[in-house]
Amino acid sequence: MLHPSVPPGRAPHDDDPAGDVVRWAAFSCLLVPVVLVVYGTSYGGAAVATLGLAAVTAACRVLLRYSEKTERAAARVSAEEPLPSGHRGRHSRTGGGSHRGCHGSGPVSPHD
Repeated sequence: MLHPSVPPGRAPHDDDPAGDVVRWAAFSCLLVPVVLVVYGTSYGGAAVATLGLAAVTAACRVLLRYSEKTERAAARVSAEEPLPSGHRGRHSRTGGGSHRGCHGSGPVSPHD
């Protein structure tokens, strides 16, 4: 079943990098204990590793989702705010031809 806000023909996770990370981490949580047991680690050690990986995965998921929410909120706020009247854009030049890094009109030194 497709997610209601996703256009037909696309899966809900097609544009969800945080979800991709969480899915790979969950896969690792299942794969790592199997590999540990195959290579001689005890079942208890593999279980502890699994619990540790699951805790880290859950914490990362929470942080990623929080980051996405704050990023969307910041984008929404910046889209609602009008630009100041004197703002000319990100790469506009201001002033009378001065360049960044120029030290002024004094004598030229070897460091200029």
